[in-house]
Amino acid sequence: MTRTSFATLLALILLVPSVRGAEKDDGWVKLFDGKTMKGWKANENTKTWTVQDGALVCHGPRSHLFYVGDDKPFMNFEFKADVMTTPGSNSGIYIHTRYQKSGWPKHGYEAQVNNTHGDPKKTASLYGVVDVLKAPAKDGEWFTQHIIVRGKRIIIKIDGKTLIDYTEPKDKKPGKNFTRVLAGGTFAFQAHDPKSKVYFKNVKVKRLK
Repeated sequence: MTRTSFATLLALILLVPSVRGAEKDDGWVKLFDGKTMKGWKANENTKTWTVQDGALVCHGPRSHLFYVGDDKPFMNFEFKADVMTTPGSNSGIYIHTRYQKSGWPKHGYEAQVNNTHGDPKKTASLYGVVDVLKAPAKDGEWFTQHIIVRGKRIIIKIDGKTLIDYTEPKDKKPGKNFTRVLAGGTFAFQAHDPKSKVYFKNVKVKRLK
């Protein structure tokens, strides 16, 4: 072995632990183990939610599945989930929300999941605040929904493309029926109606300072 090749090999050996360390300490935490609903709590109609082939699946009467695996509120973060819709399905991802026994979640914001449902507010809409009217994804295909919250700013990306970049006004006050303000909280997935069937997997979060 020449000195050059030995030096190259040594450099690669020394690099491996650094790369592994970077992957381990990148800050992302899995919220769903792919096998059970540990850390999650459905409110009404609990049978609407199941785990199939490594994914959380909603199919049934209205229900919301809240993440309850961490008592510390999520303020600034990056959240990612791989999502797949079926034709005519409607769902959503709530941020800065709180567990409630029934009804549409009052707290926080909803990032819409809807590619072909009749509601004109399509996937990536910050529901009722900034709406996307053309679906950025297709039914039957996995796409990644990426939500970033830092301070008063909310960014929503689909497969790396930014669809929403919204900054909440400093003087914004909570709404009567839906607060739609950033006040800390948890996440929730929505099962909108019995005809909708949506899949979620690779659910993870990274807290930001």
